[in-house]
Amino acid sequence: MKKDILALFAVFLLLAVLVNGTRIQSVEEYYLLHLDDITPESETVTLSIRCDTALAARDDLDPALRDADVLPADGVILPPTQYVLRAGDSVFDILRRAVRSRRIQMEYQGADRSAFGSVYVQGIGYLYEFSCGPLSGWMYRVDGVFPQYGCSNYLLHDGQTVEWLYTCDLGRDVGCAWKVGKLN
Repeated sequence: MKKDILALFAVFLLLAVLVNGTRIQSVEEYYLLHLDDITPESETVTLSIRCDTALAARDDLDPALRDADVLPADGVILPPTQYVLRAGDSVFDILRRAVRSRRIQMEYQGADRSAFGSVYVQGIGYLYEFSCGPLSGWMYRVDGVFPQYGCSNYLLHDGQTVEWLYTCDLGRDVGCAWKVGKLN
């Protein structure tokens, strides 16, 4: 009898801890989490996501993406949009907030699973690496420059412009002029 009462008390205590420690959100609250209103005092960055090259190379595109209405007809997944910059925000932090708030599909590999110690963006808007051939995938540039390190390692500053671009030719088709011997 005593054991039953103790077991019942333990279950009740566990349920009370779980209920008090769980925040229940609506779908709207989940997607709008982490968005801030831009004020005149806010530090901001501008972010855009484009896939023009995949549309231009439609013949090389994965057949599942060719016929479906997955890719936008104008190649713009996210037009230039301002986001509040918080202390320590990386390119990846801003991207993650943007796709979450706009409900844009994204898949990535965490820094703990990457040989380079940075997050690797595998797909955005159902367009993945290799969806448009063996040299295709997502790249980013900041203020017109393609950094040679991962998006979660690039810390942003007020006023910067971040562009995520889909490449079908290892960056050459989006203006990246890295020298092959210098790639990390």
